Order: sequence, then structure tokens, then C-alpha cells
Amino acid sequence: MTRLSLWLVTALTALGPAIWGSTYIVTTEILPADRPFIAAFLRCFPAGVILLLWSRRTPAQGEWGRTLILAALNIGAFQALLFVAAYRLPGGLAAVVGAAQPLVVIALAWALEGKRPISLALVACVLGIVGMGILLLSPHSQWDAWGMLAAIVGALCMALGTYLSHRWRSSMPILAFTAWQLMLGGLMLAPLALWLDPPLDGSLSMMQISGYLYLCLVGALLAYTLWFRGIAVLPSVAVSSLGLLSPLTAVILGWLILGQAMTGTSLLGMVLVMGSVLAVQWISNRPPAPRSEGRKKSAP
Repeated sequence: MTRLSLWLVTALTALGPAIWGSTYIVTTEILPADRPFIAAFLRCFPAGVILLLWSRRTPAQGEWGRTLILAALNIGAFQALLFVAAYRLPGGLAAVVGAAQPLVVIALAWALEGKRPISLALVACVLGIVGMGILLLSPHSQWDAWGMLAAIVGALCMALGTYLSHRWRSSMPILAFTAWQLMLGGLMLAPLALWLDPPLDGSLSMMQISGYLYLCLVGALLAYTLWFRGIAVLPSVAVSSLGLLSPLTAVILGWLILGQAMTGTSLLGMVLVMGSVLAVQWISNRPPAPRSEGRKKSAP
């Protein structure tokens, strides 16, 4: 692919986390309260079924195990741990923990493939964590041990899922690859939705139904298709760093729609996060340096 094509794919992939950033405002302002796992199930499972009916493809015989692992890492375990962390931690603290995912991907590539990290990429990833801390952390943030554990394990699951999705190239088209992960991950969330959440009482308003449809069709079907398309093409570190756009979008929407305060310190954090994301993309998408040819031996 040309560098222009890579940047186009990067821009489309970035739409996924940007869409996910709207999940907070939809959940808190539109959906029924205290039903996080029902929301996660209705977000993922129907979207997977729709994509599967459209693509009509199944994993190859040797890919079922990998597909189950990826569905658990990217959807099932990650969604469950994300909601546990969100309920037990301030949103800013959970987001700062999640901002470490690019560093985890770099560590995995180094440990498993021997790819030494680029110093500039490491600096950019650290700046992203610092910027997220400046943007979202509060001096009054309360640390909860189980919430922190859920946030850390959730970040590890997402980072590992991103890395393995890039490394385990599937023979399925992107739509089918996305469909099976959403459907299987949704099935993993179904017991939590049944056992832990109060049931929906059947009196949903049109606004609440619209909220669930948005999470399913836009927040899962569209966003995850763009995300997995990016994973198939872009370096895993570059894709992982785009995840920082999700809390950034949530902050911007909170400011624009809910009138939440935006200070000079918040703007500094936003600049650092955006600078980190752009730096990682620039480093990852630049063409490799040409290898210098050795001098030709002169004839005897």
C-alpha cells in the first residue's frame, strides 16, 4: 500500500474509537440505568448476527480456536472488565490505565517477535499516558483494588487481542471475521446480563430503543468493522494508539453536549494525547529505510 492509502486506512480506523467515545454519553443520558451487561450484550450479539447473515462465512477448520480466543479477548472479557472498572473506578483513572495498551503491544512484539521498539514510539506512548492523566485524573480520585485489577486485566486483554488479531491472519473476509468475534463475544456476555443485571421491564421509550440501536449498528457493527479492518492492514502499535481517541472523544462530547468544564489544563492534556497518537501513526506508517548495498567486489 502507498503511504497515502495507509493514512486513509488510519483515518477510517480512527473512526472506531471516536464512535466508542460516544458510548458514555449514550449510556448515561439515554439508556436505562444499572444494566451494563445487557447494554454490552445488545451492543455486540445482534451486530454479529447481522454481519454473519450478510457475509455467510465460517472460520476454516483450524481457525475456530483462534477465533474463540480473539472473541474472548476483544469482546467478551474486555467488555465485562471494562464495565467492572467503570463502576468501581473514576472514569479518568480507568482511561489512564487503558492508555498503556500501546506500550503492552510494543512489549509483546519485542518479547514474541524480537522487534526492538523505536525510541520515538516509546516516548510518544508515554506522552499519551501523561496527557490522559492531565486530561482526566483528579486529585480526589479514589483507588479501588478490584476496579484497578479489572482495568489492568482489561487493558491487557485488549492489547493482546489487538496484537494477536494482527498476527493471526484469518482466511475470512473482514466482515465475517468481525461477525464471529461480536457474536461469540456477545454469547460470553449473555450469562452476565442474565444473572447480574435487572431485567428490562418492557416499557422502553423510543429514545432508549434508539440508544440500543445506535450502540449495536454504529457502536459495534460499523466501529468494530473499521477497527478490525485497520488491524489487518496497519501495525498493531499504531492501531492500539488510536484507542486513546475514545476517552478524548468522550471528553469533547461532554463539553459540547453536557456543558462539562474544559480548563487550560484539560486542553494541555488533549494536545499531548493528540500529539502522541499522531506521532505513533507517523512513525509506524513511514516507509522503511532503504538497505545500503554492499560494495561490489572488484574482478581479480
